[in-house]
Amino acid sequence: MKKLALLFGMLLLAAPAHADLTHKLSTSVQLTVDAAASQATRLGSTYSVSGNNVSATLGGLTAPASATDAATMNSGTYTQTTDGSAFSFSESFNGGDAIPTGTTISSGVAASLPAFGSVTTTSGGVAGSLGGTINSAGTMALTAGGAGTSATGQFVSEITIR
Repeated sequence: MKKLALLFGMLLLAAPAHADLTHKLSTSVQLTVDAAASQATRLGSTYSVSGNNVSATLGGLTAPASATDAATMNSGTYTQTTDGSAFSFSESFNGGDAIPTGTTISSGVAASLPAFGSVTTTSGGVAGSLGGTINSAGTMALTAGGAGTSATGQFVSEITIR
């Protein structure tokens, strides 16, 4: 019995456990509305002519009247060199882009976009009723907005025992 009492007494004198316990809670809501964008590349005027068995007063490009205008085509005069013989002829013209007046942005919206030869345009988002909340219990309420929007909610519970 003495041995049992001695063993029980030793257990009572044992050092307590030193364990660290950490509990972290974090929440976040991210709401995004895409911006409108337009990227344009102004294309220049081009002219080309080719042929055989053709006499020509060549055409070409006429310089524009101002730096904001595009060059225009000057037509040439072409005749077949030898009547009744085979001939080939090709002439092409691509009219370039004139520089339009500036684009005005009002309330995030472009009323008119540049009319260049190469244009990439993306529409801006519409927030509408976009919104999000997270309460202390981790319950999320995310409300969809209009086109071009996103809502992301996150609740993280982390427990660390060392």
